[in-house]
Amino acid sequence: MTTNTNTINTLDTTDIDVVVLANGEYPCNEIPLSLINRGIPIVCCDGAIAKLDQQAIAPIAVIGDGDSISQHLKDKYQSLWHYIADQETNDLTKAVTYCIEHKFKHIAILGATGMREDHTLGNISLLANYGKQADVRMYTDYGVFVAVFESAYFQSFAEQQVSIFNLRQENHIDAEGLLYPIKHRNFAQWWEGTLNESTADNFLLKLKGEVIVFQTYEKKQRD
Repeated sequence: MTTNTNTINTLDTTDIDVVVLANGEYPCNEIPLSLINRGIPIVCCDGAIAKLDQQAIAPIAVIGDGDSISQHLKDKYQSLWHYIADQETNDLTKAVTYCIEHKFKHIAILGATGMREDHTLGNISLLANYGKQADVRMYTDYGVFVAVFESAYFQSFAEQQVSIFNLRQENHIDAEGLLYPIKHRNFAQWWEGTLNESTADNFLLKLKGEVIVFQTYEKKQRD
């Protein structure tokens, strides 16, 4: 396929220049763990600092409203502590905003899923806000979420599981390279674009609007 359309490769993490660690389940998969362990700067939501501290890894900043951090850890990381009282945004948004304000361009969010399902859904939906300001991807133990606002090719592999979550009812979506055809569809429900499958090493989404795309890792990386 040749076109001027943007190409997205969510499985290539070499350009990630900062990690945001949220207070969901700490990663187990090798891909998000490699982002934590290879020396990339880490900005930590205050509730997640206990998990990072157990790994003897120091962040460059601890962000939050202070309701999820012990006094011991608050004292220990006092020089890195950034208290933000705003109750209109969650700690993940505070941390991502900090990264954007400090000129990080490629942000990987880890630990944003698992545990409470309402937090998980809220965190995933926020990618549509973050993605308008920087390259922000959310890595789980099973795959990657990314917000998309215009037509794009996605690097992929045959039999990769792909889900598309439409955020605007007026958005019409076409896709090439997926097992189940998408022809000028308007997904009114989140489930309607889920559980598709790539047939080759890339697929094309044609759209003008907002969607969130999920791609699984290769099976050997999920096991």
